[in-house]
Amino acid sequence: MKQEEDKFTGLPENAFRELKPGEVYNPLMSPSKNYPEVNFWSVAWGIAMAILFSAAAAYLGLKVGQVFEAAIPIAIIAVGVSGAAKRKNALGENVIIQSIGACSGVIVAGAIFTLPALYILQAKYPEMSVTFMQVFISSLLGGVLGILFLIPFRKYFVNDMHGKYPFPEATATTQVLISGEKGGSQAKPLLMAGMVGGLYDFVVATFGWWNENFTTRVCSAGEMLAEKAKLVFKVNTGAAVLGLGYIVGLKYAAIICAGSL
Repeated sequence: MKQEEDKFTGLPENAFRELKPGEVYNPLMSPSKNYPEVNFWSVAWGIAMAILFSAAAAYLGLKVGQVFEAAIPIAIIAVGVSGAAKRKNALGENVIIQSIGACSGVIVAGAIFTLPALYILQAKYPEMSVTFMQVFISSLLGGVLGILFLIPFRKYFVNDMHGKYPFPEATATTQVLISGEKGGSQAKPLLMAGMVGGLYDFVVATFGWWNENFTTRVCSAGEMLAEKAKLVFKVNTGAAVLGLGYIVGLKYAAIICAGSL
């Protein structure tokens, strides 16, 4: 029993590196054993996460033109709810929750950057028509097609190319799920961040203590530049944008800013 518990304290040493000739990687979830994976708990929470993060990704994508990857926060939430519910051997269930919840982000990311263009084109070409069912079916088939194409490559990337590609997001998600076997405390920072961000936006939207968009018009020089050169610099200070900037990082945020300029 002690060995069974120790097995989940961390990944094997060769989990993220290339295997030596003849070396074998033994996964934590042994193929010879049965684990709780696809059940009502995991599927229900996975669908709930898919709905929640699809709405969040769609809102953020339409607002700032950039979406976040939901796999890591969903993994943290899965670990948190499993720990709160005192579920044992929940690693397989958490993988299913993360997989179902995160797959929706890919479909949403494709749809939110395509659908607005179709409606904009309708202003110039009224004969173009877009119905809800057409959008729904095309998004559904696109998601299913993407998953089907991934199936034949799974063994190649996971087994044959073990350790040869970094997959930083998958690595981080794996570490979260594995550490979740020790408890659900990893969800506390996410919950606290959500409360702080919600309170921050509530104060801005309700009391208007400061503007969400900070512009160079706040000073006389900026006002003069706007009047004479029609040049104004704006910085969005919303919690969602600040959080997204932290996730994207300064390097890629600078690239996006340069592209906008």
